[in-house]
Amino acid sequence: MLTARQNELLKLIVEDYIKTARPVSSKAICEIMNCSSATIRNEMAALEDYGLLEKTHTSSGRIPSDYGYRYYVDNIMKPKELTGEDMLKLQTIFKNNSLVLSDAIIKSMEIVSELTNYTAIVLGTSSADNKVAKIEAIPTSENHMTAIIITDKGHVENRNVVLEKHVSRDEVKQTVDIINKLIVGIPLSEVSKALEFEVKPVIDKYVKQHEALYNAFYNAFSDFAPRADVKMHGTTKLLNEPEFNDVTKMRELLNKFEDKELIKHIKANEEGINIYIGSESEIDNDISVIKTYYTKDGVEGTIALIGPKRMEYDRARALLNYIKENIGKMDR
Repeated sequence: MLTARQNELLKLIVEDYIKTARPVSSKAICEIMNCSSATIRNEMAALEDYGLLEKTHTSSGRIPSDYGYRYYVDNIMKPKELTGEDMLKLQTIFKNNSLVLSDAIIKSMEIVSELTNYTAIVLGTSSADNKVAKIEAIPTSENHMTAIIITDKGHVENRNVVLEKHVSRDEVKQTVDIINKLIVGIPLSEVSKALEFEVKPVIDKYVKQHEALYNAFYNAFSDFAPRADVKMHGTTKLLNEPEFNDVTKMRELLNKFEDKELIKHIKANEEGINIYIGSESEIDNDISVIKTYYTKDGVEGTIALIGPKRMEYDRARALLNYIKENIGKMDR
């Protein structure tokens, strides 16, 4: 159990290092805490013995250890109020009624990435959890059309399709009507099966150019295998931090961001806003991950921020919490 003075000292060191990225010396703390340099050095040594601080090779100052950050987050850090500017930028997204839920989430996280200079991640609902709400087809030229599938959760997929031969717009419309009657309400992962065994026998009977149209729609919508959508913004922002000046380290981190299977492991499985520091992140020992789970009208997923261990944990947590709360209030 730390003393009140040790708690205050650790708080000052963590927050100063977050701002400056420079080891904190006893001299820098003396005036703030109204203590002698010798007293501060002794308390720093005690915090180092507890494993909360580390001494760098290039300076007599101290920096927080992973355990020091963890202790700060769990025991010292206070909830932070968002600034009016931060809230205003995010409100423009959530008050934009023209945005569907998925777009609002992605755009709000893009704004957070710009505000913090951290990497923002949205892990959306697997396509297997979406059911077909409507099929549309828009002819774009004599032998081309755009096939669109809309799900019950507002997800939209489109495919550009090349027709094997000229097909009239009436036959395209007739085929779309048949498909809508037969496959609305089924999961996306079962679309190809439904096209094969339910749609094909019907259009064979009623549509003249049935083979060309069936092949077009089958090719367009047969690849809806279960998958989690991964959206990332600001993947290179971390490279501006001094922790990642080393070229080898930069390359390693970018390679990890390219590994979508690794990024998918960020998926939140706990309630609340959860913070994973250094090795806890299971991505890289020099980063931290703050993430939370969201759900709204059957749509669920994870929003997360990746930053250096020297990140503003209180602000990042407040931003994610604000987005999570507003997702719950959306009526679209």
